[in-house]
Amino acid sequence: MADAPTTPPDLQQKYRQFLDLLPLTIALAGLPPSEGRLFGEDQIEGRGMTIKMAYRQARTIAKDCLSGS
Repeated sequence: MADAPTTPPDLQQKYRQFLDLLPLTIALAGLPPSEGRLFGEDQIEGRGMTIKMAYRQARTIAKDCLSGS
């Protein structure tokens, strides 16, 4: 039997951090839900960029709050 591939601990930690910050990220992004319609490729890319920027801001906010600033 082959052993299942294991995820490195640092990747698991980053994934957990991402999941922990996801509610704040989505709130900061302020994107409306799709409500059943499909987005075009450009719209998906734009929404992805917005979420990426919101995640960076959420990480900064979390770091500031945890450092006591």
